[in-house]
Amino acid sequence: MKEFFELLKRFDLKGIFITPTTNGFLQFFRYVFVGGIATVADWSVLAFVTEVLKVHHLISSVVSFVAGLIVNFFLSKLLVFKASEAKTNPMMEFVGYAVIGVVGLGLTELILFLLTDKAGLHYMISKVVATAVVLVWNYVARKKVLYK
Repeated sequence: MKEFFELLKRFDLKGIFITPTTNGFLQFFRYVFVGGIATVADWSVLAFVTEVLKVHHLISSVVSFVAGLIVNFFLSKLLVFKASEAKTNPMMEFVGYAVIGVVGLGLTELILFLLTDKAGLHYMISKVVATAVVLVWNYVARKKVLYK
């Protein structure tokens, strides 16, 4: 955390966002930033497919998940885990990334079902809750399983 605050004090944006690092706090900060971008993609696709194309929110959530997964994978490779070597080849890395993501999708679907279909909340409110839960799951699982 000290490294992050030193970079912030110097307003070193390159150090905060781009320079390869294995510092766990800085990686998590970047992961949240990247996750924010992926979340915008995910939520935008979810709203478009649900509202414009009139597809049920649980099906739309699967489509939006794929969009978010792709954005998250490439930005995480570029900004978050650049200094960490994958424990496997790039194809298997993406498969592992996707499998961890599918568990996150399962959590998302469960939360959407419980909060929207059972409790009556708007699907986007349910998606916000699901996003927070899945953010933590994805980071911890990917850090432990895929990267040294």
